[in-house]
Amino acid sequence: MKMVQCVHRMLYLSVLVAFAACNAPPVPLDDIFIEKTFVPDQCVRAVKVGDYVRYHYNGIFPDGKKFDSSYDRGSTYNVFVGRKQLIEGMDKALVGMCVNERRLVKIPPHLAYGKQGYGDIIPPDSILHFDVLLLDVWNPEDGVQINTYHTPATCSRKVEVSDYVRYHYNGTLLDGTLFDSSHTRMRTYDTYVGIGWLIAGMDQGLLGMCVGERRIITMPPSLGYGENGDGSDIPGQASLVFDVVLLDLHNPRDGIAVTNQNVPASCTRKSVSGDFVRYHYNGSLLDGTFFDSSYSRNRTYDTYVGQGYVIAGMDEGLIGVCVGERRTITIPPHLAYGEEGTGSKIPGSAVLVFDVHIIDFHNPSDSTDITVIYKPAGLNFYETLKANQVVPGMEDGLMEMCVGEKRHLVIPPHLGYGERGVTDEVPGSAVLVFDIELVDMEEGLPEGYMFIWNQDVSPDLFEEMDKDNNQVVEPSEFTDYIMQQVNDGKGRLAPGFDPYRIIDNMFSNQDRNGDGKITVAEFKLKADEAAAHDEL
Repeated sequence: MKMVQCVHRMLYLSVLVAFAACNAPPVPLDDIFIEKTFVPDQCVRAVKVGDYVRYHYNGIFPDGKKFDSSYDRGSTYNVFVGRKQLIEGMDKALVGMCVNERRLVKIPPHLAYGKQGYGDIIPPDSILHFDVLLLDVWNPEDGVQINTYHTPATCSRKVEVSDYVRYHYNGTLLDGTLFDSSHTRMRTYDTYVGIGWLIAGMDQGLLGMCVGERRIITMPPSLGYGENGDGSDIPGQASLVFDVVLLDLHNPRDGIAVTNQNVPASCTRKSVSGDFVRYHYNGSLLDGTFFDSSYSRNRTYDTYVGQGYVIAGMDEGLIGVCVGERRTITIPPHLAYGEEGTGSKIPGSAVLVFDVHIIDFHNPSDSTDITVIYKPAGLNFYETLKANQVVPGMEDGLMEMCVGEKRHLVIPPHLGYGERGVTDEVPGSAVLVFDIELVDMEEGLPEGYMFIWNQDVSPDLFEEMDKDNNQVVEPSEFTDYIMQQVNDGKGRLAPGFDPYRIIDNMFSNQDRNGDGKITVAEFKLKADEAAAHDEL
């Protein structure tokens, strides 16, 4: 690298010799002579008298001999312009220059070191040539300069003193030299604003920003790293330029914020602490970066609220919701995942935003909620006997209904299909809603019975079943006989069940040895049994 620099300087000196030979005016200089060898496309500021500048230069005599160089010293020349801290010709030559502009300047002796010269370095009456590259310019009266080049469409809140922010930045010197970047570290810079945790210029420059806003913050060295710089990448007396995008903003005093509420017109109940809630959500950071979604898993998030099962902000944000409600819950980090975050998806000190849709909720103490929609007049109540054919909540909801009556039932999951639900039909822990109408009713059987007689039992029951008189009752004989009794009104099977399955079960209970036939010794009436069975 040093060899390349040497070659460049040799080439440059050759250019200067050619410049001196080809461009020298034919008469002695009365004033400085300036050639602009490079002018940047943009010049947001030009040097004025009283400004402080940092520049590099090579100084040579007209014959090409170098007498001085800031490059050789490894540091810029830093000075006020127009305050007689420079030779008069250089004081004039720097005025109007832009950062990154390059000038070749010829200075006559009377505007340089005159007849006295400068020691052994510059002889008397010397014309001096300077190749000048301007790197920095500022004024002691300068403050922080802010150029906002992107403003988000919405801004509900701006940075204030004592807020905690997360932002990305590129930091450069005024000539564009990069000295630091949060992007290269792949981690935001996280800090309090306005309480002295940052250099003064950044403390001022971040105030008033919105999340998603992008701005250029330019500050003089007095508001940056001052006369000494940072000791490595930032030289002394350097203006600093930060290209900043704000990603996050909160205050330690913040609580949750609930916005964008869409509440159903009918809300008969709101969630309270201890309820079990099923909801869908999309989770994002404050700048819109997505980190999680229940929709992508095709399953609701199910949890108790107010009991510490979820982060504190969500525990609070799910209180007071209605079924079907949609709301946005914004949660500061101290009520979410704090300074540590969760690793790859949620960074430390991140504000979280949840767009929530409440599917249902219940309380473990809930019973079936019954609303009578229509009840016929002048009809007696009928009591339905429990036969375990429907979920318990439905059995409760059918009690004392009249034929023709209509009801609206809300059944909590512990009286419905529980935590497991029904595969592909009813999700786990789901509240069930039924609109029912009792169309018909049939009297059931006493508990424990699947078949009863409507009249006295024939004393010759076995013989009546044994059609072929072979002293055993075959399955077909048994089935035909029972069905005949039901059809003749002499007996009744439990309603709501497959009659042939009931009869098969009755036959199996009578077939004690399981050989597929019933003998006289095996045949017994239910009244003769010590325990209740599905028998005769």
